[in-house]
Amino acid sequence: MKITANHLQRYKQIAGLMWKYGRSDLVKQMEIDDTLDPEARTVPVDGDEAKLPAQLADDLEAMGPTYVKLGQVLASRPDLLPQAYIEALSRLQDKVKPFAYEEVEKIVEAELNVRVSKAYARFDPTPIAAASLGQVHAAALRDGREVVVKVQRPDIAKQIADDFEVLAQIAEFMQAHTDLGKRHRFSEMLEEVRLTIQEELNYEREAQNLTTMGENLAEFELITIPQPVPDYCSRRVLTMDYVRGSKITKLGPVARLEMDGSALAEELFRAYLKQVLVDGLFHADPHPGNVFLTDDNRLALLDLGMVGRTTPDMQENLLRLLIAISEGKAEQAGDVIIKISECSPDLETVAFKRRIGQMIARQQGASLAQINVGRTLLEVAGIAGDMGIFVPSQLTMLGKTLLQLDEVGKTLDPDFDPNAAIRRNVAELMSQRMQKNATQGSFLASLMEMKEFVAGLPSRLNKIMDAVGNRELEVKIRAMDTPQVMEGLQKIANRITSGLILAALIIGAALLMRVETDFRMFGYPGLAILLFLCAAAGGVWLLVNIFVQDQKTTKPALPR
Repeated sequence: MKITANHLQRYKQIAGLMWKYGRSDLVKQMEIDDTLDPEARTVPVDGDEAKLPAQLADDLEAMGPTYVKLGQVLASRPDLLPQAYIEALSRLQDKVKPFAYEEVEKIVEAELNVRVSKAYARFDPTPIAAASLGQVHAAALRDGREVVVKVQRPDIAKQIADDFEVLAQIAEFMQAHTDLGKRHRFSEMLEEVRLTIQEELNYEREAQNLTTMGENLAEFELITIPQPVPDYCSRRVLTMDYVRGSKITKLGPVARLEMDGSALAEELFRAYLKQVLVDGLFHADPHPGNVFLTDDNRLALLDLGMVGRTTPDMQENLLRLLIAISEGKAEQAGDVIIKISECSPDLETVAFKRRIGQMIARQQGASLAQINVGRTLLEVAGIAGDMGIFVPSQLTMLGKTLLQLDEVGKTLDPDFDPNAAIRRNVAELMSQRMQKNATQGSFLASLMEMKEFVAGLPSRLNKIMDAVGNRELEVKIRAMDTPQVMEGLQKIANRITSGLILAALIIGAALLMRVETDFRMFGYPGLAILLFLCAAAGGVWLLVNIFVQDQKTTKPALPR
């Protein structure tokens, strides 16, 4: 653990933050089971307690960009925080204090190796938006093309690295010593956030994401992706098309009447399903501040620094999971979760599937006003964590993404049903997946595998037949519960052996009763009586042992 002046200051600030909010109802609400109805998280507060959500947003902003970013992440996780805190932290998504234009000018000139006045015909000193990692300025190129320039905050990379070093130590401590930390796996969660922010700090990667996403979503007429200007992009400066429009949360009544909210919601949801389940690259931060309604009534997706990636195998499993949840098939949903996750040895599969079934049963027949697909996935992840199942990070990120997407869909069309949208688009998604996989390369690979299989089949069959003929064929079975099975068999064998010994003692005693000896007990041959007493004591011991073991076996498990 580093002990520097900066680290000590951070420890002091974080300790003060935890002391201030750890004694409030926030922690109590965070500890409420995720499987409960969302209203259960809304605990009435009054007085000073009601001011805490806004104070938390202010405190995070005062601590610097890293904590502003963490506040933005928490604002998208209603499965972790109550609604009052979600609303207060939402302002951090696009209402962060900007930094001075002098710093902007220095960074742009250092990154592009040219004066701002030479590179741009116009560059507005006042930013049009400021976020935790950078801010955006309106500008125009020499050819008249309207653009926006995203400039990274000065020294932000080093500051974030130092802050995450401190946070990692605290998260590790909390995960080791608190139930809340163990349940949400704070260390792993923090590491995922760190890697995501590290990706966001590379604007060259974001420019590449914009280009790729624009190509992938070219078929969607109602969705647009601003394209970058490659010659004006670097690791800390990103120049891209200027999108004229408004945030969907700031639309007036007239604008809502002019747009086709149902068609936009359907198109947006279908585009995200394609991103996740076909393309393998999806916009992972579609909060309302990053979704604009353009002047020509289309949706523009902004800020592609945070993206998620899914492998082909994960895409198929996620598709099965979404279909199972949308159709209320809890058994299939549970099977998919177990298949793609890391499971503990003491996993209670039946109990897990029962809890999944109870959760999904509550969702059936509900509209978007009552159901949230993203919340459902995060709820599934929460149940899995409680039961000793650690789901992959892609599932959690997808849940967070759909959670934000559902909020956007609710704004566009309150009656939009995401479950019905999944069922409507599943056939098309499957067709697109098959077309994507049916490439010349995959066909040739399959052909080579088939050739190898056919060529090697005769020799393999000969080996099998020779092994059968020579009585050398062995079948090995690997059982996951082998130690428990062997222990049970040993207990059975021990009881049987004890019973046989006791029976032998009784039979021997009965035979010795006819042998007259000088040693007598109770008027009977002494050796026979001793054998009877040993048999009686052994019988009592065996019965007590059986009773105690059976009581341990049938004792109900304590509630988790």
